[in-house]
Amino acid sequence: MDIFTSLAIIAFAALIHASFQLSVSVLTLLSSHTIGAKRSRAKLLRLTSSFVGGAALMSLLLLVSAAFVFLQLFGAPVSLEVWAIACSVVLGIGVAVWLFYYRTKKAGTELWIPRAFAKHLTSRTKATRASVEAFSLGLTSVISELIFIIPTLTISALILLELPSQWQLVGALVYTLVSSLGLIVVWSLVGSGHSISRVQKWREKNKRFLQFSAGSALVALGFFIYINEVVALATGVL
Repeated sequence: MDIFTSLAIIAFAALIHASFQLSVSVLTLLSSHTIGAKRSRAKLLRLTSSFVGGAALMSLLLLVSAAFVFLQLFGAPVSLEVWAIACSVVLGIGVAVWLFYYRTKKAGTELWIPRAFAKHLTSRTKATRASVEAFSLGLTSVISELIFIIPTLTISALILLELPSQWQLVGALVYTLVSSLGLIVVWSLVGSGHSISRVQKWREKNKRFLQFSAGSALVALGFFIYINEVVALATGVL
């Protein structure tokens, strides 16, 4: 793949990452609790900015770490076997997103995470008072959704290994920025005075669409990479 195509795939993978809702849910909870506690708008912006910064940093660290591990294990360029395994993981997680990302309950739906852990995150958001705590919460929220962002991190990390060295940093920054778009949008809405309840209503109304879109995008990504990196190379087309 050429550089433009590689960066476009990284951006697409990061957009799938951005469509997942755990970090956004925690950010909206943090904003709601901060507003409910009658704290100043400046305090709200400091906390939410720190949260977004922590989440973005963790996304970058996970991507760079994955690329380093893959480089040590498989070297570069990446073999067809590794690409085939990566595509299988992407397809499998895509189907899992369709089936398991939301669990049905008597009154609506909720995210897949264990209830004990959900309660822990909720209590953390209520207890967050300082920017460093919000930053840490942002880090934790990304790690908590690792099982579903493994495919996007894996594909992006493998593509980074095949980019020229001067473009690898660009690719990593593209992933970090795009994967944070959902958080940036919510942060912007909160900062401009929009109601948290309106944001929550939009998320509730469109959650099934986001779930289906994320799962479908992962399946499409897996098939695209398989055709372009496994089939095409194996048959000598590229």
